[in-house]
Amino acid sequence: MAVNDETNASPRTPDVDTVRIPDDALIIVPVRNMVLFPGVVAPVTVARAKSVAAAQQALRDQRQIGILLQRNPEVDDPSPDDLYRVCTIANIVRYITAPDETHHIICQGVQRARVLDFLPGTPFLAARVLHIPEPTTTSPEIEARFLNLQRQAIEAIQLLPQSPPELVAAFQGMTAPGALADLATSYMDIKPAEKQEILETIDLSARMDKVSRFLAERLEVLRISNEIGQKTKAAFDERQREAILREQMATIQRQLGEGDGKAQEVAELNEAITKAKMPPEAEGQARKELRRYERMPEAAAESGMVRSYLDWLIDLPWSLPEEKPIDIAEARRILDADHFGLEKIKARIIEYLAVRKLAPQGKAPILCFVGPPGVGKTSLGQSIARAMERPFVRVSLGGVHDEAEIRGHRRTYIGALPGNIIQAIKKAGARNCVMMLDEIDKMGRGIQGDPSAAMLEVLDPEQNGTFRDNYLGVPFDLSRVVFIATANMLDGIPGPLQDRMEIISLPGYTEDEKFEIARRYLVRRQLEANGLKPEQASIEPEALRQIIKGYTREAGVRSLEREIGKALRYAAVQIAEGSSTHVMIAAKDLTAILGQPRFEGEIALRTSVPGVATGLAWTPVGGDILFIEATRVPGRGNLILTGQLGDVMRESVQAALTLVKSRASQLGIDGSVFEKSDIHVHVPAGATPKDGPSAGVAMFTALTSLLTNRTVRHDTAMTGEISLRGLVLPVGGIKEKVVAAAAAGLKRVMLPARNRRDFDDIPQGAREKLEFIWLERVDDAIAAALEDVRQPSAAAE
Repeated sequence: MAVNDETNASPRTPDVDTVRIPDDALIIVPVRNMVLFPGVVAPVTVARAKSVAAAQQALRDQRQIGILLQRNPEVDDPSPDDLYRVCTIANIVRYITAPDETHHIICQGVQRARVLDFLPGTPFLAARVLHIPEPTTTSPEIEARFLNLQRQAIEAIQLLPQSPPELVAAFQGMTAPGALADLATSYMDIKPAEKQEILETIDLSARMDKVSRFLAERLEVLRISNEIGQKTKAAFDERQREAILREQMATIQRQLGEGDGKAQEVAELNEAITKAKMPPEAEGQARKELRRYERMPEAAAESGMVRSYLDWLIDLPWSLPEEKPIDIAEARRILDADHFGLEKIKARIIEYLAVRKLAPQGKAPILCFVGPPGVGKTSLGQSIARAMERPFVRVSLGGVHDEAEIRGHRRTYIGALPGNIIQAIKKAGARNCVMMLDEIDKMGRGIQGDPSAAMLEVLDPEQNGTFRDNYLGVPFDLSRVVFIATANMLDGIPGPLQDRMEIISLPGYTEDEKFEIARRYLVRRQLEANGLKPEQASIEPEALRQIIKGYTREAGVRSLEREIGKALRYAAVQIAEGSSTHVMIAAKDLTAILGQPRFEGEIALRTSVPGVATGLAWTPVGGDILFIEATRVPGRGNLILTGQLGDVMRESVQAALTLVKSRASQLGIDGSVFEKSDIHVHVPAGATPKDGPSAGVAMFTALTSLLTNRTVRHDTAMTGEISLRGLVLPVGGIKEKVVAAAAAGLKRVMLPARNRRDFDDIPQGAREKLEFIWLERVDDAIAAALEDVRQPSAAAE
């Protein structure tokens, strides 16, 4: 172990002829970063002038020296305060002056000593010391610690790389506990201050405990390091072994005349590319990648990526299968069998199929079914695929916010794949499949790009014939794919994307339509889902109607199907228990099975007093009825609005109040009422945000009813925007609103006259149930909505 006591070069030895050191004093050599232990032989490099003089004086007088650690190794001329107080007395075995004029001494530690005081006036450090004898006490505890420490030291040496066997023998031959602790510490890679702490520990038990603790930490490090090295060597050896075995296998195959395995694989891929019947550009790219793959070693990281790319190109349906002629009569039968009602929608689908039959090479429009949840948009696409006898595949676009989900990832990325469009075509196995783009209005936009922008090329008949997926890198013809999109609302679809599609709206179902759908489809489907047969359970028609009226309020039929399933599970329990062989669910049983009805007809109750009108609203899940309540209290003419109204609806109320004030004399209203009263307008369901101008007529009617003490007819609902001139302006969502009015049990609806163009879109069932009143001006609304008989005033004066 070579150590330095300092780094100063070319020291000058002071004149030591006149130096006289008392016989009871010890010459001290301060050292940096080393601790010498008794019984250990170690070289020390001396470079400071005082240290050289001290070593030479000791050698000249044949005296022992004290090797003492300084506290701060940065101090070049340490004073007594810079040194520890416990040193090791050592004999100088040899003094060497190297050719570069550096001085080295080889010392052998003899005994511990404690510095009592330093001598003044000497050219180098000298001190009076107290010799510390080594303890010789023995006990079972010391013997146990000795054996444990010896085992630790031997294990640590054996874990060291290229450790000399003589060192192991030296530790095995140790008999003195103190000497073993000192020797083990001298070989440990710990800080000098920690070694000094062990040197200053005289008690054998405490000293061996400290050494054992430090040695245990070093042992753990050595074990982990050795384990890592062995694993690395094993992995390297395994790769070498695999490479040798592969080379031997290739040699054996050549000797047996079986040919190279890689060559056979390349030949199979070449044949598969020929059978795929790719376009020239795609085939050229495939063969180029195949040549690259052939030259690559199998262990290359890129080999698997190229092979995956070739598999994708080969598996895609490049050629167009023979198309069967479309049977229009069969298509009409399939649509009628799968869907009740939706006559206009089915007529448009039949027109679409007829055009595809007469002009199979033509550019067919992209159909987009828009409507509330549960009205059958996805199942319509499946019916179209059945009618055309083509594979059907569905691509869910809800929540997609990465352009790469549509166009695919470039092959430079690890784990790259084609986009959802190409993956769906591969899944369908045909280039002329029917592809349902579900929830196209739910696509988002993120930092990875705008997927709706990527859909512009997919859904454009002028461009999708050369659609280029980033992963494939070659054009793929999408012109023969029948794209059908679905959405709940148009607001989430960008304008350019809407322009590429033909929008077909699906309204909500009327009560009669829901009844027929439940009777024909839902009951049968839930019987199968719950493991029941028709002869085991059934639901009475009146019970179905009661479920529709009292337990569901939706545009579609999903909640209705869930309630039917709940009722049939009640029957399934009785059948499974054996308590009954046939269960007939009647209307009177529904309360016990489904609980109390969740919806009730409250129109008459809410419109039984002046100031309450029934409006019609549009929501993303279909139409709904909306109640407008107005009352007046003593005040100063303020207008109070509640019910979480949006800015547009608030302005609509203000416009309605202004219009009422302007027509006060015509309506028979005392003008002083507005100055002495505050008018409060409230729209119930206050937790639901509401906005839009289409409640203007209802607002005006409610205010007029309040101030004239005339109730609004409870069987009448209304919609329409108003102007300050008293005109009734057109609004949207007429079809959904009218269906909601019919479902709520209303008899009359008042609509803007300029919305007559939407009359043909209203389902026939709703038209038959309702009386339509067309409004040109607000006067028409007052005449049609308010009761003729005045009621006693219930408002505060």
